[in-house]
Parts: sequence; C-alpha cells; structure tokens
Amino acid sequence: MQTIGQEQYIEFAIEKEQYGISIQDIHEIIKMQDITQIPNVKHYVEGVINLRGKIVPVISLRKFFGMEVKDYSRATRVIVVHHQEDTVGIIVDRVNKVTTFTDIQPPPERVGGIDGNYFVGIGLTNDGLVAILKLNEVLLHERE
Repeated sequence: MQTIGQEQYIEFAIEKEQYGISIQDIHEIIKMQDITQIPNVKHYVEGVINLRGKIVPVISLRKFFGMEVKDYSRATRVIVVHHQEDTVGIIVDRVNKVTTFTDIQPPPERVGGIDGNYFVGIGLTNDGLVAILKLNEVLLHERE
C-alpha cells in the first residue's frame, strides 16, 4: 500500500474505463479541433494541431490501446502534456475531474486487456478504480 499524499490527477475516460494523468504533466485541456494528418506515422498518431503557433503532435489513446475507433463527440478532449522537451496532445473521450487518490496499488500485468507497463498504478477513489497512465511508456513508445 502506497500513500501518495495530495498529488492531484486529471481523471478521464475512454469508453467506460477510467484513466488518470498527474496534473503536473498537463499543460492544458482543449476541445477537439481540426487535425492535419501527416504521412508515414504510427497508426495511433492522428496528426498535428496548431496550438497558438506551436505545432503539436496528437495521438489517440483509443487507437494506441487497440480499442474500437469511434467518431469524436462534443465531450472529446485533447489533453496537452509536456513530456521531457516535447509537447504532445492526447485524445480522450471525455475529461471527468481533478482527483486525488487515497491509495495507489501497483498495476497488474494487464489492465482491461492492456499491458500493465503503460500504467504507474491503479488509484483508489470513492467512485472506483482509475488506471494511472505512465507517460514515459506511452510517449516513448510513440518514438519507436
């Protein structure tokens, strides 16, 4: 059992699954916008957006995790994160809230059919379990 203190996370959803990213890694959350596709990229890279004059690559977590592709809705958001020297947009179905966890357990080998290496752990909240994304694994995987 690991106690995290007051570190805050953004809780978001893809389908009915709940995920989290440390609020320290998040630059901003924006509504879905036009994405310019670019050739010869991995299947989960949607393309790039122009964020106030800065070109930002955007990935789809839905595609990254091998989930069924669906049209974007009014709730679809792009979570813009800073990772190392880069800024990357991550498309999610909806952003739920800012939360803290009373406890974070190590991730199992598989989380909902997804490799557990993509997660820091599983956060416990009053509303249920939240898989906390390990940005290093997701975003560095993108460069392979």
